[in-house]
Formats: sequence, structure tokens, C-alpha cells
Amino acid sequence: MDRILGLELAGPQRVQLLEANCEKIEEIGYMKQFSPDEINSMKDELSEVAISINDIEIERKEAMKAFKLQVEPLKTVKTTLLKNIKTKAEYVRENCYKFVDFDDRMVGYYNSEGLLIEARPMRPDEGQRTINLKTGTND
Repeated sequence: MDRILGLELAGPQRVQLLEANCEKIEEIGYMKQFSPDEINSMKDELSEVAISINDIEIERKEAMKAFKLQVEPLKTVKTTLLKNIKTKAEYVRENCYKFVDFDDRMVGYYNSEGLLIEARPMRPDEGQRTINLKTGTND
């Protein structure tokens, strides 16, 4: 069988020739090849679409960076607040005042608000009383 029939005829005349000489007309599905011009046109459109997608991706990345910069400090505050709410306290380092109760043999630490922060039994080296003479002068 010939690869092409009616090559020398124009579109409508070719269809007439094929209809007049065929056994039967049936509708079938197949892969129709594109012409080189159609392929080139699709390549041009593909390059335009790829450039547009690339531009949009760059904009999206820049926008995500901006959003991330806005969200990061809030996430840090959120984490701290959640931790504080969970523990119902926060860790601080501040000057505390040590008091030794020789009668009960206990040592207590008080913060600047006068609240007892920690209490523990007295160690052997803390059992010796010291004398603090406060005379009221700057000696």
C-alpha cells in the first residue's frame, strides 16, 4: 500500500478522491503527527510559558521570604509564651539572699520580693555561726 494517497490534490479534492475510492468510512482513533511548523509554534509557546512560570516562582519565593521574616519573631514569642503557660513559671538568674536557721538546721534563699525560693538542710560547713557586727558607721 502507498504511504500517501492523493498528495498532488488540495484538501477538499483529496477528501473527495478518498471517499469515492474507499470500501467504507469508519471513525477510529490514532496519533496524528504534527507538522514542523506546528512543532516550532508549540516550542515557542512552551518557552514563553516556562519564562512566565519562572518569573512567578521567583515572585513566590520572595513573597515567602517576606512572610517568613514576619512570622519568625511571632513564632519565638509563641514558643516562649507556651512554655511559660505550661510551666507556670520562668527561669531567671538574680541575686538571692541566703539565711541560715541554726535552730532547725535549714538554709533558705529569698528573692528581692522576700519570697522563699529554695530551702535545704544545712551542710556541715554551714554549721559554724558567724558574728556580724553592724555598728551603723561606714567602717
